[in-house]
Amino acid sequence: MLDTALLGQKGEALTVDYLRNQGYTVLSTNYRTKRGEVDIIAKKGEVIAFVEVKTRLKKYFPISQVVTTTKQRRIALAALDFALKHHLMQQVLRFDVATIQYTEATQELLYLPNAFQYSTRRS
Repeated sequence: MLDTALLGQKGEALTVDYLRNQGYTVLSTNYRTKRGEVDIIAKKGEVIAFVEVKTRLKKYFPISQVVTTTKQRRIALAALDFALKHHLMQQVLRFDVATIQYTEATQELLYLPNAFQYSTRRS
């Protein structure tokens, strides 16, 4: 059985390969700030995708349990930091989620573009 860190690394590597095969350029992996982190940042055309990768050994896990609102906020804050530092605020900023389910014999990647939206405005 894989430990959690190794499982996560395998999932991120699989997602990077997937994104490259889809025509994305990977700008950064494991981008961290004091306020949050993003697993993968990739660009395709005018779109900058901030990708959260979740890797599990279980067959089913709902997206709402995988990327909570607190996690979404942390991803968004790190994404904003990256976009500001790299002068990308004129690009389309999108939050994607990749879920990978491993079994003994297979791996299944489900890629969800625009999986959530985040606004810094307060209601």
